[in-house]
Amino acid sequence: MALVGPVSRALAERLSRCRLLVVGAGGIGCELLKNLVLAGFRDIEVVDLDTIDVSNLNRQFLFQKKHVGKSKAQVAKESALQFCPEAKITAYHDSIMNPDYNVEFFRQFTLVMNALDNRAARNHVNRMCLAADIPLIESGTAGYLGQVTVIKKGVTECYECQPKPTQKTFPGCTIRNTPSEPIHCIVWAKYLFNQLFGEEDADQEVSPDTADPEAAWELSDAVARAGASNEDGGIKRVSTKDWARSTGYDPVKIFNKLFRDDIKYLLTMDQLWRKRKAPVPLDWTAVERVEMGSSLQQPSASPTGLKDQQVLDVRSYAHLFARSVDHLKARLAEKGDGGELVWDKDDAPAMNFVTAAANLRMHIFSINMKSKFDVKSMAGNIIPAIATTNAVIAGLIVLEGLKILSGNMEQCRTIFLNKQPNPRKKLLVPCTLDPPNASCYVCSIKPEVTVKLNTHRVSVQMLQDRILKDKFGMVAPDVQIEDGKGTILISSEEGETEANNNKNLAEFGIRNGSRLQADDFLQDYTLTVTLLHSEDLEKDVEFEVVGDVPDKAPHRLSEEDGKVITNGSDDGAQPSTSRAAEQDDVLIVDSDEEMPSSSGAEGDGESRSLKRKLEEEEGGGGGVKRRCTEQEEEEEDVIALD
Repeated sequence: MALVGPVSRALAERLSRCRLLVVGAGGIGCELLKNLVLAGFRDIEVVDLDTIDVSNLNRQFLFQKKHVGKSKAQVAKESALQFCPEAKITAYHDSIMNPDYNVEFFRQFTLVMNALDNRAARNHVNRMCLAADIPLIESGTAGYLGQVTVIKKGVTECYECQPKPTQKTFPGCTIRNTPSEPIHCIVWAKYLFNQLFGEEDADQEVSPDTADPEAAWELSDAVARAGASNEDGGIKRVSTKDWARSTGYDPVKIFNKLFRDDIKYLLTMDQLWRKRKAPVPLDWTAVERVEMGSSLQQPSASPTGLKDQQVLDVRSYAHLFARSVDHLKARLAEKGDGGELVWDKDDAPAMNFVTAAANLRMHIFSINMKSKFDVKSMAGNIIPAIATTNAVIAGLIVLEGLKILSGNMEQCRTIFLNKQPNPRKKLLVPCTLDPPNASCYVCSIKPEVTVKLNTHRVSVQMLQDRILKDKFGMVAPDVQIEDGKGTILISSEEGETEANNNKNLAEFGIRNGSRLQADDFLQDYTLTVTLLHSEDLEKDVEFEVVGDVPDKAPHRLSEEDGKVITNGSDDGAQPSTSRAAEQDDVLIVDSDEEMPSSSGAEGDGESRSLKRKLEEEEGGGGGVKRRCTEQEEEEEDVIALD
């Protein structure tokens, strides 16, 4: 057999003719583009909305300091062409969820490779590849853990076939600019602790992100803002800690800077608030002057139960913030010049600071505040992005791509990269691909779901935004009531059904057992939704999905958890649904148990899961759903540790 480099001549010719789409040009994406051109791929298109930040440079090796503020897709293209000038690479500085990238766009390609960071974008690409009937190679990393899998319509599970736990990764611009969940504010507060009292980290910036690509859809605007945020411009820039030190750690000045001035600056980024509720700045003097009965003095829950389980009012959190700053300032002074504090959830002043700061930010962004008990349980650990993990996963993506192009789809595997060797002393564990899930609400023949809600409280707007878009990943849904009249509830055409938005579902005759047909023409996807009326939902629960769907995954790590693809690198969730962003900014691990951040506990659960799976298999257990095959006995795709 004639060889061209490491592959056969026939395969080399297929690689040169293959038209390939790469979605994401961050941590995994940079490594992947380099691998692809070196492997012989010659026709590549890459899509990424993000711009390059200084914090990307320690792991995204196609970028240099001079590239800060520029389009990731464009710079990645230019850098990759230096490895192979004869390759044809087309770069799009855009969101993959833009309607321009429709099913016909996807049908142009032989193969699609994902290097994404958030579930919304992954769901979307999954559906587009199913509609276009194009093979998709999905991937993700989280610290030292990684995974690669292959998705083919009618042959394998799709990305949404199995339940997935709540997403744990979030883009930096979500943390800094557009928090929408309590965990976003808690992460921000932990970053703030380090910026003021601990070890400063460029990846943990808390000020508004002026280079947020969603705030400026024109590339020139994004570049200008990024440049302004990374250049002195004649003004000496100081760190958050130096600024706080210059104020003598004055709690009032820090409060007004974080919760008034920074928020007012965010409001000038008006693109961010076109489809979101704008934040409301807090001023210390105004908070102090509030009268009894004001909304700032009303806790979001009745003060019952243990003290740590109570949710306080805004004024109380402002005072707690000031007291904790004074306490931590005194402790920092005891450390002397250059001293630093380390955040510990069991340290009362540190925990009080994070609780107060997080809740003040939640109030500003109209998010339900949380008790100290809840904040402590959610704080968890932060797992950094690991460049070598991205490199390993990018290599595995190419290997799976070579199998597909060789016509050996049956040899494709889901491959797990573990932090610790399994019982057979292997870090890489290949497992057979599972067939489609017959009850999947995305790739089954007739996708259906059942949702429990209160039809008198849920508005049409909430149905569209929180349920169809956020929960079920639709981009532009059209909804019709199956009432025999074909009543149009929601139209994707702007302005057609806007008058319906603030009406509740009951006003349209929707009651227990009503059925809706939701169509997303961009995704070529139709979902039937059965609604169950209920007045017994828990407090703060707007709706509940009944049955086996994404967030019904068990809390304990199990075999199913091994399939979840998360990305803990700038590559690596959010997410804003409007962008294929990167997310190695932060991975939060929720735990009900104490988990030391330095012990590697974040990876042990998956290792134990895979270990249990292998032990059951070796014992002849027939109940294991995903069976690792004899492929594991071979050296192909496996790294063994002696």
